[in-house]
Amino acid sequence: MVNEEKLKILLIEHSAEDADVVLKILSQSGFRINYQCVTTTEDLQEALKIQDWNVILSDYALPRFNACDVIKLIKNQGLDTPLIIISSNVGEEAAASIMALGAYDFMMKTNLARLVPVIRRSLREANNYQRFITAQTALQKSEALFQAITSNLPGVVFQFQLSSNDQASFPYVSDASETLLGLSPQKLMSNPELFPELILAEDKESYCQLMMTSAEQLSTWNWEGCIQVKGDSDIKWISLRATPRRMLDGVMLWDGIMINITRNKLAEREITRSREQLAELSSYLQKVKEQERARIAREIHDDIGGTLTAIKCELFPCMDKTARKLEFYQQKAKSIELLVDRVIDSTRRISLDLRPGILDCGIVAAVQWQAKEFSDRTGIVCRVSCDNDEISLDADLAIAIFRVFQETLTNISKHANASRIQVKLVELEGLVLLEVIDNGCGITEIDMKKQDSFGIRGMRERCLQLKGNFHISGESEKGTRVTILIPTGDSECHSEQSYDLNNKFKEFSQSESVRKRKQISLL
Repeated sequence: MVNEEKLKILLIEHSAEDADVVLKILSQSGFRINYQCVTTTEDLQEALKIQDWNVILSDYALPRFNACDVIKLIKNQGLDTPLIIISSNVGEEAAASIMALGAYDFMMKTNLARLVPVIRRSLREANNYQRFITAQTALQKSEALFQAITSNLPGVVFQFQLSSNDQASFPYVSDASETLLGLSPQKLMSNPELFPELILAEDKESYCQLMMTSAEQLSTWNWEGCIQVKGDSDIKWISLRATPRRMLDGVMLWDGIMINITRNKLAEREITRSREQLAELSSYLQKVKEQERARIAREIHDDIGGTLTAIKCELFPCMDKTARKLEFYQQKAKSIELLVDRVIDSTRRISLDLRPGILDCGIVAAVQWQAKEFSDRTGIVCRVSCDNDEISLDADLAIAIFRVFQETLTNISKHANASRIQVKLVELEGLVLLEVIDNGCGITEIDMKKQDSFGIRGMRERCLQLKGNFHISGESEKGTRVTILIPTGDSECHSEQSYDLNNKFKEFSQSESVRKRKQISLL
């Protein structure tokens, strides 16, 4: 036969004649049969193990077991193979009972006209059931994959629906809504109006406008705005992105995701603010540089230039041919000598202002010299404490620390109204610490945040460039403390130290507090 169907049949039959009748009917109906006939439970168990059967045909009552035992064995094996009972002398009551236990169908041996249609139907149903199981397994895998993806995404995955009468709803919301929006998925899907209520008033108009534009043009819905979760004082920035599609009934459906971008927005604002401050600082430094240049030019012109002009005037009478007494020339020489000494002093003073030569003797000597010079000039007592007479530093690093120290003293003289300053310079395991404490009025948070506090800003930026830490704190009428902690040597060699500067500073502060408490207790 051209289109023979393969059929694997397990026969449970003690009568060889009856088995032959069944096989003949199936063969004549176009089946290519692969069968096995068993008569004992042992053979049945073995047959069920070694092969998957399309259908099982069983007599109702056999010498050693019956159809009920067959059903139990099939169930114990976890199989769903269709079982068709073929009997010669069973009544309707027994047939109904066996069908209730799980038999696929029941028929009499004297009337096998339904056998082939029943088998064909069982094969179709088994095939459909297998397809259903395959589809259900694929669906479960797909759902598991979708849940895994949505649960690990840094945002809320959602479906948003807008009906023809502008009725909004959320057919789906992922579990992350609890964290981002403070609303469980079930609550948001049941009450879709709760989401617009979270949006701040100034952002609601753009939310609605962009949604309607997306619906009209079928374009991507991109929106950024602020929300405030009920009971939460913080405001969150969220980014919404969704793709629209129009359904057959005219309903608009968006598939999208909402992400918390608060950290990015704060970082953007901080970067913008830092750029503005850097621009202001750069402008201020340029202005200071120009003022310093003008001051140096003025001093050179007024002081050195004026003195040189006076020398020229003193020399001019000596250059004519008029005969004069020796005392005249001696007097002119003394006057010129005094003027030359003044030029030398002015040159030394201007040179010291540009770069003190004491820096060539090391940072310790430079700080001590600057403290003494400051005390002599302002009358403010400035004491320097240093564990070592010499701290070996790179020349550029020494100059940077010295300039920070100079700026600190300048700020104290301008604003602190202090009478005493304590300076501590310490080397700590590849780090250098400079601490300046005054007993003045004490800097406040407002003072540190002023837009024109370029001195503090400049010191902080200089320390950051050196991969260091700058800290300033004050207490009203009790003074101000300025602390810098900077790695010595190459920045690459001390990347780990730079990373842990805050901990180093805390350890130093704690040890200093303990030391001072011990001194007080001894007193």
